[in-house]
Amino acid sequence: MSRSTANAGAKAPVRIVHLGLGAFHRAHQAWYTDDVDRGREWGIAAFTGRSPEAARVLAEQDGLYTLIERSDDGDSHKVIESIVETHDGADLEALCRLVAAETTAIITITVTEAAYHVGPDGILDTSTEPVAEDLKLLKDSRHDGGGSVRAASCPVSTMPARLLLGLQARKAASGGPIAVVSCDNLSGNGTVARAAVLGFADEVDGDLADWIRTQVSFVETSIDRITPQTTAEDIAELEQKQGIADHAPVVTEPFSSWVLSGDFPAMRPPWEEAGAIFVDQLQPFEDRKLWLLNGAHSLLAYAGSLRGHATVAQALQDTACAEWMEQFWDEAQQHLIAEGLDVPGYRAALFNRFGNSRIEHRLAQIATDGSSKLRLRAVPVMRAERHAGRSGAASARLISHWIDYLQSGNASRDSADTVIRGILAADVSSRTRSLVQLLDEDLADDAGAVQLIESLRPKFERVT
Repeated sequence: MSRSTANAGAKAPVRIVHLGLGAFHRAHQAWYTDDVDRGREWGIAAFTGRSPEAARVLAEQDGLYTLIERSDDGDSHKVIESIVETHDGADLEALCRLVAAETTAIITITVTEAAYHVGPDGILDTSTEPVAEDLKLLKDSRHDGGGSVRAASCPVSTMPARLLLGLQARKAASGGPIAVVSCDNLSGNGTVARAAVLGFADEVDGDLADWIRTQVSFVETSIDRITPQTTAEDIAELEQKQGIADHAPVVTEPFSSWVLSGDFPAMRPPWEEAGAIFVDQLQPFEDRKLWLLNGAHSLLAYAGSLRGHATVAQALQDTACAEWMEQFWDEAQQHLIAEGLDVPGYRAALFNRFGNSRIEHRLAQIATDGSSKLRLRAVPVMRAERHAGRSGAASARLISHWIDYLQSGNASRDSADTVIRGILAADVSSRTRSLVQLLDEDLADDAGAVQLIESLRPKFERVT
């Protein structure tokens, strides 16, 4: 695939820099931008996270790829043109050059919850090895460079440190204000991104930290579009049935949602023309999504995997899993009371989306990094339920399923695997409390909550 073979137009100039070139970005922000940018004014330069492979494959296709919208009624196909440059995430010189450019208006982010390295207290966790290593690199490079950090001699690996280098370059070039838009499943993701970047800046360069506080807007978002991993079969079917030789297609569902709150000081594409919503108060919409969609996904991932299922659609056919999900939704709904949320309609739509048998959303994909995810998806619901004088049994069951999943040999699928392995190897009598403590200190101090979670840990029987 190339711009000539796909009959694509000329590349748009880079106005958006993206960190985390994965399938979700290409199904979501890149799709929104492509859909509304009829004049081809908003090109995206995308940087990978851990592996440079996605950048290499897309570069060979001029940044083009096919978006496959898959439903029970069939597939639709669209070639997405909005990504105009792709780079290895470790190419910090390219990152600094692009962020510093006066024409760049927006930096978007899709990494993972854990990649922000912000603890439950909302502060950058400087005790983790990647953060400590990057802080040392930044400080040493600044000292060697006479006060400024040089990207070429500072191979930082964490997202916030890389972003900090880009913002330093923009400050040095007098590039003007810019918006940073986190599109990760984090409550208050803009606030978390700000805490991560300023956590580094305050440690390394006070003047840069002051500049960031006045010149960088951190936009809050709630994002939603189920995007499973693309398989070799998807690639082969696309070529066989559509005659499209595309080595980097993205499979997604027809539904998409993007709710944003914050300032764009250097302009933005008219994303609302593709259905994006701009609001003053984002938190109710984010809670609805984190608890009803993401929370249910996590429950199905852990309980479904333990009962022998592989996909969300399969788990939903399991009566027990479906009942547990509905019970969790009932608890969460008690705390989703803001106007405009239409929780009953949202639940009905989710049930239909989860049941889309042609979207093979793998439970193993959803189940990763539970220690970060459940902190946002299960803990707030259980704490709210107990504060209201109820047990919180449905959200407790989600946490208990996660613990059983870890004890079934899946600790390595969590970014906190070293800590989790230590807990699992310790005295069994304290195991549940220690794992709950990893999620939330206050919940771990609630003896009744810990006892409830422990009591809901039956031995699962595989049903498939």
